[in-house]
Amino acid sequence: MPAFPYYDTKAIDALNNQAMALLGLFAARGYAREEPSVLQPAELFLDRSGEEIRRRTFTLTDPSGRDLALRPDLTIAICRQAVEDRRAFPARIAYNGLVFRHQPGEAQRPTQFFQAGVELLGLEDAAVGDNEILSLAVEALQACGLKDFSWRVGDLGLFGALVDALALPPQWRARLKRHFWRPGYVESMIYWLGHGDGAAKLPGTRAAVEALLDAQADAPLAGRNREDIIARALGRAAEAASLHLDTKIADAVAALLDISGPAPQALAKVRALLGTIGIDLGPQLARMEARLATLKSLGVDSARVQFTAHFGRNMEYYTGFVFEVWARDKEGPVQIAGGGRYDSMMEMLGAKRPVSAVGCAIRTERVLAAKQAGGV
Repeated sequence: MPAFPYYDTKAIDALNNQAMALLGLFAARGYAREEPSVLQPAELFLDRSGEEIRRRTFTLTDPSGRDLALRPDLTIAICRQAVEDRRAFPARIAYNGLVFRHQPGEAQRPTQFFQAGVELLGLEDAAVGDNEILSLAVEALQACGLKDFSWRVGDLGLFGALVDALALPPQWRARLKRHFWRPGYVESMIYWLGHGDGAAKLPGTRAAVEALLDAQADAPLAGRNREDIIARALGRAAEAASLHLDTKIADAVAALLDISGPAPQALAKVRALLGTIGIDLGPQLARMEARLATLKSLGVDSARVQFTAHFGRNMEYYTGFVFEVWARDKEGPVQIAGGGRYDSMMEMLGAKRPVSAVGCAIRTERVLAAKQAGGV
């Protein structure tokens, strides 16, 4: 598809027919269609969607000086409206419309495309919600006439539970979770925690700190008194001393993050590896296995579902289960759908209490291209 798509009559008819099939399915499952404004407050996306969306968002300033954005995603805008409307929950919302994304370094990819999807907000039973969205994703692609597609799944909640089981200060557990999306960052930090020696370079006793200060008597104290400097230095040394993982545990965590493959076998590897370091994530693994069972019950071959431990998609608002669906068009593999759980979104947007949230988006033009390439 060209960078600036032009839809002729045939393309419009195909997209409209597919949209009617999707929206009809969503309505039959209790999802009411809504449509956020194409123009949105820029900070809505720049502050809450993560680096991947921030660098792809088209921004502009209106004549009154407001910073605006062409919506790069519909999930955030829909959730914002639900918060502002003080919506009763659970709420089931469907959509179909254009989104706009800059494609850095990929001038041939379209800057606008149609996206259809659903958001399930405020359903307290997370397992039921996950299964509902998975079922809708499968049924939606089938309603479009597509049969040949594969899945990639992951779970940020599984990684979060693993980090919480590590003997680390709370701020460092939070740091590892926060940077899960940065390529190589978590792996490098885990290696440093297991093989580095941050405490070795810091004076760990009061006498050692005082000796260091005496040796640097001519150095300015930057407005702090001697006791403040000693207390801060001892605090840093104590924190550094606590920042150490048993080498066996650190290596096992690094190995776990590297696991990727057919879901049943990959989860078996995760379970076995956790057993070697005495960490029990049975409930989290059971929930993932239940999702796989749902897919299997919908006719999805287990061999077509890949589990990847270090997989969180490319939007930082996800908090738990995530997935992508892939097919092939005439140019090769292409992602046609994706979604997952984002339970912190509503509170970030101003909700007064936690609101469960999970959803799925479908790239409808890519679905059509996959069908035309023979993926039916």
